[in-house]
Amino acid sequence: MIQRYGVVLCLLLVMLGLHLQIETELSTAAQWSLLTGTVPADFADYKYWFSSVPRAVMALLVGAVMGMTGSILQQLLQNPLVSPMTLGAASGAWLGLVVITLVSPTLAAVWGSWAAIAGAMLAVVLVMLIAGRNGLRGLPVVLAGMAVNLLLGAIAGGLVLLNDQYARNLFIWGAGDLAQTDWSWVEWLLPRLWLVPLLLVLAARPLMLLRLGDSAAQGRGMSLLPVMLVLMLCSLWLTAISITAVGLIGFIGLLTPNLARMLGSKTARDEMGFSLLLGAFLLLATDALALLFSQWSTDLVPSGAAAALIGAPALIWLARSRLGSGGEMSRQLPEGRQRLHPMTALVLVLSVLVLAVLSLMLSPGAQGWLLSWPDELILSFRWPRVLAAASAGAGLAVAGVVLQRLIRNPLASPDILGLSAGATLALVVSVMLFGGSIREAGPVVALCGSLAVLLVLLLLGRRHDYSPGIMALTGISLAALLDAVVQFSLARGTEDTTAILGWLAGSTYRISASQSLLLAAGTLAGVLLAVMSRRALTLIAIGDGFAAGRGLDKSRSRILLLLLVALITALITSMLGPIAFVGLLAPHMANMLGARRAVPQLLIAAGLGMSLMLLADWLGRVVIWPQQIPAGLLASIVGGSYFIWLLAKRRLT
Repeated sequence: MIQRYGVVLCLLLVMLGLHLQIETELSTAAQWSLLTGTVPADFADYKYWFSSVPRAVMALLVGAVMGMTGSILQQLLQNPLVSPMTLGAASGAWLGLVVITLVSPTLAAVWGSWAAIAGAMLAVVLVMLIAGRNGLRGLPVVLAGMAVNLLLGAIAGGLVLLNDQYARNLFIWGAGDLAQTDWSWVEWLLPRLWLVPLLLVLAARPLMLLRLGDSAAQGRGMSLLPVMLVLMLCSLWLTAISITAVGLIGFIGLLTPNLARMLGSKTARDEMGFSLLLGAFLLLATDALALLFSQWSTDLVPSGAAAALIGAPALIWLARSRLGSGGEMSRQLPEGRQRLHPMTALVLVLSVLVLAVLSLMLSPGAQGWLLSWPDELILSFRWPRVLAAASAGAGLAVAGVVLQRLIRNPLASPDILGLSAGATLALVVSVMLFGGSIREAGPVVALCGSLAVLLVLLLLGRRHDYSPGIMALTGISLAALLDAVVQFSLARGTEDTTAILGWLAGSTYRISASQSLLLAAGTLAGVLLAVMSRRALTLIAIGDGFAAGRGLDKSRSRILLLLLVALITALITSMLGPIAFVGLLAPHMANMLGARRAVPQLLIAAGLGMSLMLLADWLGRVVIWPQQIPAGLLASIVGGSYFIWLLAKRRLT
């Protein structure tokens, strides 16, 4: 053990020395002189003492905190895939800080950390309600964290989008920024880390007892709930103050405890201490790479983005090594009707028609609300939006049905499995590298991104027998990778920043007539192909063995159906941007209404998806008129809130 600590300490010192050399032209003697108390005399001295050194110290402090809190959470829940990021605490803290910053920057300066911990607590409570007690030690808690991240991230993104003139400084912070201009943030953070040595001393015994199991821990006199609550609160507090100081830094808390165990940490205290050192080293090394990339690219590369670029592949590797082919993500949702009511289809068709007419005719104006058929000019703007929203809702709903039947899990959707993230990532990277508008990059670029994700899913799925856990975590990793690239793009501060952010919210603002017709035709073709594949969807949903016994080539069918989902997702994403939760929620609602068979579920889900997107688009246009809220953002907030309420209700009943 002493040897392990010695090696890491030596590596840490070497990395610290290398980090301090990246942005300075001072000699080693001049640097040592400043570190030992010499007063800075020129610009190079000031830059070194008030920028380079505080940045390195901040990387050490935050990395150590993230590593140790990740270890505590993983030991607390006995789950190697848990971290502040996967529990949703990071996005919750971000939302809390965004809200208090927009309400009052003065309050944010004083009470920002408390707003962050309130947001983090909200996120973790939601995740635990969704996952349930039995799901905390498996993949369900990770997927629940993904859902909460999507919801809270959508709310925070919407607030930033609607207040972009006041929230531009949050772009860089949202990407995780370790840059310092003086010692003020180090002086702010350091005294608030008094919990770190306390936890190293006092948390070891309860964590060791928890390794024996809940019953064994209680049998040895430990009050399970109070101890777990205190440790959780302490971890969230440390996470919140770190996020307040430097922004969102992901993956460090996920990777370091796993590395600590791989390198021989056995006891709880050893794992916490070793994770603390490894976290400091990893974040310092990651920040050094970010500094080098920034010099090479002439653009700021946020530290959080660099951490995600490294951590996303590591999460895939961890999923493969920890879960293997047995990683389950099954989750039962509340039961609905066993049979479809004869009037359901008619009511759904009428609701789609009513919402479409409402979107065309009812809107606020300078003289109040107007209900009338629009003139030719207004109609030319409105009908493409209505058609695009309805087509996107139907397409995503059908894609969700296909995915849920393919992997036999009600929590599957194009956004969770990463197909939407792949399309979006390809579009954003294309614009960053080659310029132009993100709306002009086209479906072909988006399709390449979705197909790349599909290829990764197929390669990993084949090796692990298409494990739902592996496929889902691949999507989560790619979503995190996308967020890193997007935050890098936003942090550049170019003229397209707000436009990209608006597009990422899923907007029908600039959809043209020809684009809406193309989207409608593509969606219709996708729905028809899915209906034609009803036999394969039915047999695979029952089980691979059953499907093979009925003569179905399950591997070929699965590949073709995944390709269909990728095509639908790429088309919609290229036109409107990424839209979350519609593909997750509509299939489940169709199932609750009694659509159990493949064709009824496809058609009912398509109608529900159309209704949801039409309603979201209309509400987004009129709720804060004359401003507008993107339809995808509103659909994510409404759909995500309902879905989380539904899952929480299931846990409480």
